[in-house]
Amino acid sequence: MVGDPATAPPSPPVRVGLVGAGPWAGMFHAPMLAACPETELAGVWARRPEPAEEIARAHDSRSFRYFEELLDHCDALAFAVPPDIQVQMATLGAQAGKALLLEKPIALDLGPARDLAAVVGDAGVPTQMVLTWRYSGSVRRFLEACRTIDPLGGRGHFLTGGFLGGVFATPWRLEQGPLLDLGPHVLDLLDAALGPVEEIRARGDLHRWIGLQLVHASGVVSQASITAYSALEPARAGVEVYGTEGVVEVDTTEVSAAAVLRVASEFAATARSGVPHQLDIVHGVRLQALLAGAADQLR
Repeated sequence: MVGDPATAPPSPPVRVGLVGAGPWAGMFHAPMLAACPETELAGVWARRPEPAEEIARAHDSRSFRYFEELLDHCDALAFAVPPDIQVQMATLGAQAGKALLLEKPIALDLGPARDLAAVVGDAGVPTQMVLTWRYSGSVRRFLEACRTIDPLGGRGHFLTGGFLGGVFATPWRLEQGPLLDLGPHVLDLLDAALGPVEEIRARGDLHRWIGLQLVHASGVVSQASITAYSALEPARAGVEVYGTEGVVEVDTTEVSAAAVLRVASEFAATARSGVPHQLDIVHGVRLQALLAGAADQLR
């Protein structure tokens, strides 16, 4: 006799190992994984053991000195490390059969990002990207509204002073500029709102102000402005889509606690099902390829 799904015991939380112990791991990944009922923070590994131990202790978890030990104690991996480290450790994780929650950019260069996607494909593990805007209720309502209008065009922006100092002015970000760090959010949301981006043209300065013109598959054109070097308080970010019937817009400066938990909840579902998330590594590589082309135009 088949049991009643309503009375079936709930699935145990997905055991997620956290790779990294920097500011983003401490402020975002670890609290998220520990708070979500569908995930368990199974452990923390980082190149520096002391911060890993501190984060683990704060969330009643444990730290591991060796990455292989973390792999033995988890079902899936979440990454909060610089992109060059992410691609190395995620390759090992995929080969070990672990579902991967990846940060953007996937790697510092497009070649290694594509290499990791190939490893993921060969291993058959599911992936999901932390493109935080896309988990927001307001953004999802915005995208639903975009489907009801005939778009003329759109524009997006992500304007901060994050690279002027503070915990996120890290070496790789300062070296690369904001295009690889902030660009994926704006490009992804314009892509979702107006259809796949097929062409990108860039003007400006990688380390001052970047202007992008995007041509979507439908022929609609949109623009994006990006900087992390402006003393704006508070930061400004969002997307607008214009149609003959009016405008649909969303402010993305605030990501709610519910949106953060949704990242972990959907990752648990991704890991359990074995099916890649809509925002998977294939999508992440496509965004990175477009941004790599823009960066080449600015160099």
